[in-house]
Amino acid sequence: MAAVRTSSEIGFNRVAIVAVLVVTIIFLAPIYWIASTAFKPRNLATTIPPTVVFQPEISPFVKLFTKRSQLRSPPTPEEYAAAPWWERVVFDGGEKIVRDGKGQVQWSGYPSRFLNSLIIAITSTVLAVGMGTFTAYGFSRFKVKGEADLLFFILSTRMLPPVVVAIPMFLMYRAVGLNDTHIGLIILYTAFNLSFSVWLMKGFMDEIPKEYEEAALVDGYTRMEAFFKIVLPEAATGIAATAVFCFITAWNEYAFALIMTNRRAQTAPPFIPSQVGSGLPDWTVIAAGTFLFLLPVAIFTFLLRNHLLRGMSFGAIRK
Repeated sequence: MAAVRTSSEIGFNRVAIVAVLVVTIIFLAPIYWIASTAFKPRNLATTIPPTVVFQPEISPFVKLFTKRSQLRSPPTPEEYAAAPWWERVVFDGGEKIVRDGKGQVQWSGYPSRFLNSLIIAITSTVLAVGMGTFTAYGFSRFKVKGEADLLFFILSTRMLPPVVVAIPMFLMYRAVGLNDTHIGLIILYTAFNLSFSVWLMKGFMDEIPKEYEEAALVDGYTRMEAFFKIVLPEAATGIAATAVFCFITAWNEYAFALIMTNRRAQTAPPFIPSQVGSGLPDWTVIAAGTFLFLLPVAIFTFLLRNHLLRGMSFGAIRK
């Protein structure tokens, strides 16, 4: 029989729904603003009052991926007609795409920076989560001398703002030749994420009943086989949740990427603000770079959303 709700309960539910909608709109407003600015013409990006209805265009993305300069004189009709459609949209904005002596288009540094972000964030996440899972399993299943002190030491590495050690790290990296290298940033991000990974994974490991492994050991499994065939599948939710948080941290990191890299291993965050264009800042290009930069994290989080929901409520498993 359906439960009968009182008028006060119905009113409370409606107020709660309205509150959730308001909070959702507040959180989504910046994302909408970035996405809409990425498709706006440059002259509508900073209008007051803001322009909400406009004809979307992709010229900011063309500018983002190419080098360009200010037009000193309008292109001739022959040049305009011979140009591909994506170059005409740049002409229409008063700029031109830079070409080399052979007439080849000069691409901007954004694609390589975006690729650097992917390589560094994915590799450091895999390493941090992998090492964190093994470490957490050890602390959870075995008696470790000085366990509490060791766990506190691991946790203490998160108490210091990372940027505080930026200068010493820069000097150390320069001495050993790790400045502006992929491996340098991977080591750095892995080290910063490892403590978080250990502590989060230990909570998940503690939840997995030891009886599962003991039964596997009785059946003839080795400790390693029991870990890979019994523990890891049970810890998949925790691994996915930890991976999302580690990936977001490495993906968004700005300070070390700005200080430790210059060109070869530079990631997208310090590069995007440099795309201010010629003359006045071209906010549409910056918004286009930011919009594309948001997509991998959004896709990764969406794919693991079911694990994330479970990860947020860990502690509910009963032995």
